[in-house]
Amino acid sequence: MRTLGIAGQLDGCIAVDAEGRALGPCIIWMDRRAEAQAKVVEPDELRRVTGVTRDATHMAAKIRWLKQEAFEASRFHQPVSYLVARLTGAQVFDHGLASTTMLYSLATRGYVPELLAAFGIEENELPAIAEAHEPAGRLTAEGAQLCGLPQGTVVAVGTGDDFSTPLGAGLVTPGRVACVLGTAEVVGALDGSAKIDPTGLVETHSYAGGRFYIENPGWISGGALAWLRGLLRPVGFAELDRLAAEVPPGAGGVTFLPALNGAMAPEWIASARGCFYGLTPAHGAGHLARAVLEGCAFAMRDVIERLVEMDVATEALLLLGGGAKSRLWAQIRADCTGLPAQIPVVRDTSPVGAAICAAVAGGIQPDLVGCAALVGELAETVAPEAGARAAYDAAYAAYRRLFDSLRPMFGAEG
Repeated sequence: MRTLGIAGQLDGCIAVDAEGRALGPCIIWMDRRAEAQAKVVEPDELRRVTGVTRDATHMAAKIRWLKQEAFEASRFHQPVSYLVARLTGAQVFDHGLASTTMLYSLATRGYVPELLAAFGIEENELPAIAEAHEPAGRLTAEGAQLCGLPQGTVVAVGTGDDFSTPLGAGLVTPGRVACVLGTAEVVGALDGSAKIDPTGLVETHSYAGGRFYIENPGWISGGALAWLRGLLRPVGFAELDRLAAEVPPGAGGVTFLPALNGAMAPEWIASARGCFYGLTPAHGAGHLARAVLEGCAFAMRDVIERLVEMDVATEALLLLGGGAKSRLWAQIRADCTGLPAQIPVVRDTSPVGAAICAAVAGGIQPDLVGCAALVGELAETVAPEAGARAAYDAAYAAYRRLFDSLRPMFGAEG
């Protein structure tokens, strides 16, 4: 039996007409054009109800911006639900994606009328909400032509990549912190209750299997390495690792703030910008490379320390995505947190998460938790080196001092 599961970018926004055709390009997750539109709600109450931080990256603000730009849309989709609609005609996304919109109540598991009104959105302009592993529908004739699979194939509701990636690594019970090292870095852990961070550093989202994923949705991390690689070209990623490995912990006093697209840790400040500090003529490419690797790891540590304060289990790191190929980065992360860093055999696990949803939706597997237990084999566990912790504690303290010192330079509130 064939079934299809889809996972993809969350927090994007696509306006469609009555026939389901896109009226323009997707406004992607990192687009913050809707800063003013996000501010129609009070942040503390929003966080209490939805678990999310008021931010222009979220879908509700983007919809309000589109409406103010006079888009005559019949419905607004996230990328996953748009694809599902094109393939099946079903207008639906999962609780995980719904919980990123700034319109969803973690308690009632549905849209909040007061928030819909505040953003000027009608509920029928949004997809319906279902479980990620439920069938959304079957491929229509048009859907079959678009994807090349037989008409009538079952299509799962699917979910966003923040959730499909840890799911595809077998993360269905609390204990491990998933660190997804892609262009952006997403750091989160599971809990059985909808714990809310009053500071807003981490958000709380619905997660497949009835759990809650408490996460920071990410800063430019692998993208920061790609940016540095471009500056130092023709240096490749392996060469960046080699250069960084020649520099001791602390990067010779060079500190990097990973805020190339705004800061997401230790605070969300959209107007913040990245920075190297501590440079002298004695520093070279290796120091810059090491500082970038360490700066991103320090932002991860910000998130983990907040999770610990919230009594969320953080017993080990689970490194995923392209950046998990770097053993040096894994060692840095283990050393700066004191946690073992697990590296699975399959590191790019979002498609596996989509396949898990498809397997359950099609009846190939009886339940999501049991299916997830079939994946996630580890290739290696990198243990922290006790002798490195003092150096990383000092470097982390310098990173936090630098952030505090630069805060007046960041300007407007994020």
